[in-house]
Amino acid sequence: MSRLQENAAKMTNYRWAICAMLFFATTVNYLDRQVLSLTWDEFIKPEFHWDESHYGTITSVFSIVYAICMLFAGRFIDWMGTKKGYLWSIGVWSAGACLHAVCGIITESYVGLHSAAELMSATGDVAVIIATISMYCFLAARCVLALGEAGNFPAAIKVTAEYFPKKDRAYATSIFNAGASIGALIAPLSIPVLAKIWGWEMSFIIIGALGFVWMGFWVFMYSAPSKSKFVNKAELEYIEQDKDQDVTPVEELKEARKMSFLECFSYKQTWAFAFGKFMTDGVWWFFLFWTPSYLNTQFGIKTSEGLGMALIFTLYAITMLSIYGGKLPTIFINKTGMNPYAARMKAMLIFAFFPLLVLLAQPLGTISPWFPVIMIGIGGAAHQSWSANIFSTVGDMFPKSAIATITGIGGMAGGVGSMILQKCAGNLFVYADEIQMEFMGFIGKPAGYFIIFCICSSVIVIEPFSFIAFSTSLFISSCASFEFMYSVNFSLIFSKFASGWYLFK
Repeated sequence: MSRLQENAAKMTNYRWAICAMLFFATTVNYLDRQVLSLTWDEFIKPEFHWDESHYGTITSVFSIVYAICMLFAGRFIDWMGTKKGYLWSIGVWSAGACLHAVCGIITESYVGLHSAAELMSATGDVAVIIATISMYCFLAARCVLALGEAGNFPAAIKVTAEYFPKKDRAYATSIFNAGASIGALIAPLSIPVLAKIWGWEMSFIIIGALGFVWMGFWVFMYSAPSKSKFVNKAELEYIEQDKDQDVTPVEELKEARKMSFLECFSYKQTWAFAFGKFMTDGVWWFFLFWTPSYLNTQFGIKTSEGLGMALIFTLYAITMLSIYGGKLPTIFINKTGMNPYAARMKAMLIFAFFPLLVLLAQPLGTISPWFPVIMIGIGGAAHQSWSANIFSTVGDMFPKSAIATITGIGGMAGGVGSMILQKCAGNLFVYADEIQMEFMGFIGKPAGYFIIFCICSSVIVIEPFSFIAFSTSLFISSCASFEFMYSVNFSLIFSKFASGWYLFK
């Protein structure tokens, strides 16, 4: 019996308390993101005379600001330290969430009107001014939100690497990453109700204030494992079991020396991680930002209604299956003795095929709105499982001193990809409605949604293969040739930017 097994019975489990804190932070993170998506179509859109193009601009700018901030947020976390860096991050994004509430006041003051009713009744040039000014106000608030939220995942991934051995990191990541789904579950049950009772402004303030509550707990609970009074010797040995066993693929780097920012870009593993995030992050964000509007557009179902709440709740309840996605590599490791990195690659191959079900969302939607919700939920679960594992590969490949920085670089790439998809989607929906576009038997906005669903499913399916091919030679032979993977993804990138040019022109 190993020493770790002998100590297991008397080991503390404080690492899971820290994981719970990461889970709650991510829950609050996604609650704050969801407030706008759940209020804009029913409450904000009629008040400020928005269309899908205005909303698409806001979500795309949020994505690109988030992307740019992610590039530096990871570096900031590595420099500032996990505890202080996380506090700054959640403090800024909570303030940004609350700032949304004053957008209406600023707009009223600018145009000389004094109530939401007067804003809604405006016509002509005044309505255009209201739409433009309010959009810029929301853009400013979203930029502050993006600045703070950019630090969440770099900090959380760094904490996971500090508190968990390699074999458990994907599972721990999938648990705290499930906070995104929990936030999305709570959101439709709470935010529309808050907006309906107290106004959409209070929904931003109440949800935003949750972050400040979390900060109080974090100050008390977090310290490095070796310094924590809640972690005993047995648990510390378990956490540090990889310390003298494994060397990261970036072997020449000493753990004691910090990587320079430019040095991070000199490794192919960095580019593989960034490429994977660029191709897939926008898919999850599209489902997060646009599903409420999709249900209203396609089926006339509002999120403030019982059926709308039930559908959104069901969708994100299904995405909770992603927890098992993070557990799968651990199962492979325990049963076969597989290397942690190899186990993650195998799991990512399995998750690659589930998003194909999203292709059935629109056709089956003609039968019942429950079918697209279920299909999108399965696709979202597959994405979150993939995301948990790709985040964990950073801890496998790089020293702890560089984890937040590399995570930030990948997050930046994901934000850029999301920006392209969000803006293109918004413009496509407006264009499809104007010309009554036809696609696969669907007309208008439903045709536009079908096109985006096709893009989302194909991107998630193809990308895991490419990531494996680019980051390691371990599974190339079992997947396909490197040249094939490269050509497929080059075509995918080209089509992504080509569609962006067409819709922006």
